Amino acid sequence: MLKRLTLTHLIFVFFFYSTNLFCLENKILIKIEEDIITSIDVENESKYLLLLNQNVKNLNKEEIFDISKRSIIREKIQNIELIKNFKDLKIPEDYLNQILKNVYQTLGINDLDTFKKYLKENSVDYNHVKKKIETEALWNQLIIVKFSSKIIINENEIRKKLNDNINNFSKSFLVSEIFFETTNADEVEILYNKIRKTIEKEGFDKAALTHSSSTTSSLGGKLGWIEEDTLNQNLKEIFDTMKEGEFTNPITIPGGFMILKIDKIKKVKKNQNIEEEVKKIANIKKNNQLNQFSKMHFNKIKKDINISEF
Repeated sequence: MLKRLTLTHLIFVFFFYSTNLFCLENKILIKIEEDIITSIDVENESKYLLLLNQNVKNLNKEEIFDISKRSIIREKIQNIELIKNFKDLKIPEDYLNQILKNVYQTLGINDLDTFKKYLKENSVDYNHVKKKIETEALWNQLIIVKFSSKIIINENEIRKKLNDNINNFSKSFLVSEIFFETTNADEVEILYNKIRKTIEKEGFDKAALTHSSSTTSSLGGKLGWIEEDTLNQNLKEIFDTMKEGEFTNPITIPGGFMILKIDKIKKVKKNQNIEEEVKKIANIKKNNQLNQFSKMHFNKIKKDINISEF
């Protein structure tokens, strides 16, 4: 069994997702090993998904159903792996509260009581939300335990680049992503063309919701602001040639392929404390690597799990 980690700043937050039911009768839809997913499970998932991203309302019922179902399948697979590695599927209450705070502040809510009221008004069970948060937090912890020793960060290289760059300002990019998987090289172009058509016709948000298997999909693929100093050389060169609103061709990464879109570009004043900046960039790079390991590990365990749809 893996030992429970002390929670550190390294812990990175993945977003979790939820879904909608389109018939009143509760039916068994999917069996994952010995666990089942019912139509009511999908109903509850869709309600939470709608709370996370209002753009979901623009999807049709079938699309919401499919996104919600994928979300639950992911969570069930994560749980199977967590049970193998942890005796106690709980996280410290103070850490749980901090993640809850991150979630409701993202929704523009300032306190827990208002968040609980908001959930109740939208027929979302608060304990259901807490359970989803615990699953994601434990998954993150599992990835840290398994892969922290494989992270490669060269702080001296980061420090040298910062010292060599005498500019007081650097670029920061507001980025969205679509992550997709295929083991067949011939399918990459086919899948990309399908995704690109959705982007051009209905927008990147919609394409991320319907095509991305990343945990950011329910948020329209939004990754947030990324400073150019945290990018690897390959991505930096790609971003330097792009304008706002443009997206990349598929970029090969561990576990699959990624399409990135630059939503906005701005200049930010650099922190003049080099050592603080080194630590910040190193932590971002660590989290990026852990996210890649997370995708790889999930895809690996998914292949060995029996999933039956009815």
